[in-house]
Amino acid sequence: MIKSIYIHIPFCDSICSYCDFCKYIKNDKWVKEYLNELECEIKSRYDGDEISTIYIGGGTPSSLDINDLKRLFRIISIFKFSGNLEFTFECNIESIDKEKLEFLYKNKVNRISVGVETFNSKFLKYLNRNHNDTMIFEKINMAKDIGFKNINIDLMYGFKRETLEDLNNDLDKLLKLNVPHISTYSLILEPNTKLFVNKETNVDEDLDFEMYKIICSKLENLGYNHYEISNFSKPNYESKHNLTYWNNLEYYGFGIGASGYINSIRYDNTKGLNKYLKKDYISDSHKLDLKEKIEDEFILGFRKIKGINKNEFKNKYNMDIKDIEVISKLLKSKKLLEEDDNIFINPEYIYVSNDILLEFIDLKL
Repeated sequence: MIKSIYIHIPFCDSICSYCDFCKYIKNDKWVKEYLNELECEIKSRYDGDEISTIYIGGGTPSSLDINDLKRLFRIISIFKFSGNLEFTFECNIESIDKEKLEFLYKNKVNRISVGVETFNSKFLKYLNRNHNDTMIFEKINMAKDIGFKNINIDLMYGFKRETLEDLNNDLDKLLKLNVPHISTYSLILEPNTKLFVNKETNVDEDLDFEMYKIICSKLENLGYNHYEISNFSKPNYESKHNLTYWNNLEYYGFGIGASGYINSIRYDNTKGLNKYLKKDYISDSHKLDLKEKIEDEFILGFRKIKGINKNEFKNKYNMDIKDIEVISKLLKSKKLLEEDDNIFINPEYIYVSNDILLEFIDLKL
C-alpha cells in the first residue's frame, strides 16, 4: 500500500523564542545517538510500503552537518520510493549552503521548504533569527541554480506592533523570490516559550483578519491558487505530502515528537530524548472507530478550500455525506456550500473556520 513518511529532526542551532518544535540545541553526541536510534525505530516499524511522499522536518534538519546528513540518508535508503516521489526537506536560511543543497539535490530531494518567516529586521530579532534580505535572496537563488524548482517559503504575520505596511513590504519582497509555493501563518505563541512566558501579545483580531485578506488577495491576483486555509501554490505545485494529512490518508511518523496514522491507529511519539534513546518510542496510540475517522475527515478535509468530494466520501465510508446531521445543518446555514461534487466552507467563513471545525467534534452519525 502506498503511504507517506514524516521524519522529525528535533535539533536546531538556536532555540526559537516563539515555538516548541526545536527541542534541543544541536550537540554532536546527541545527534549521533539520535540518528542511531532513528534507524532502529525505522527498521522496527516500517512495513516495506511504497512511499509516495517523504517530509523531513524539525527543528531544523539543515542544521545537521554534511556527515550527519549523509548518515541520515543512508538510514532512509531502506524506504521503497515510488517513481513520482515528492521529497521535501525543511531548511533554515542561516544553515543551508551550497554543499548541503547540492547533496540534497543529488539524493532525490526535489522540494525544499524554507522558513524565512519575515524580512523585517525588528521582527527577526523578536524571533531570535539572524538572517537578512541579502542572505535570503542569495540562498534561494543558489537553490534555484542547483536545480530546485519546487520551493516553499514560510511567511509569518501578526507580530506585536506589525502594521499593514509592514505586511505589504514582506509580501513584496517575498514575491520577488518567485517561488511556486507559499505558506502563511499568523503568529501563535506556544506555552513555555520565551515570548509566551514574557506575556507578549499578538495583533488584535480585526487587524489579523485584515492581514489575512491582504495576503489572500495579493497572492491570488498573482496567480497563486489558495488551496488550503494557509497555503498557496502555482498550478501543480500543491504540497502532495500535506494533502496526505488533509485527505485523511495514512502515513508513518518517525522520530521524537512525530505523529503517525497507520492501520487505523493514530499515535504520537515521545517528546523526551532520554525515553526515545531507550527505545520508548510511542507515548500514546489509539485505534479509531468509524465515527472518529469521519470526525477527522471533516476536521482535516474542510481545511481545503475545495473541501470534501461527495463521491469520494461515499466510496470511503459507504454513506452519503449529506445524510449526516451536522453537514445538513451547516449547509442550511450557508456556513458550508455545495458546488458540483464538492462541499466546502463558505469563503466568508474561512477566517473563522476553526469555529466551524469544532462542530465536528463528538459527531452524531
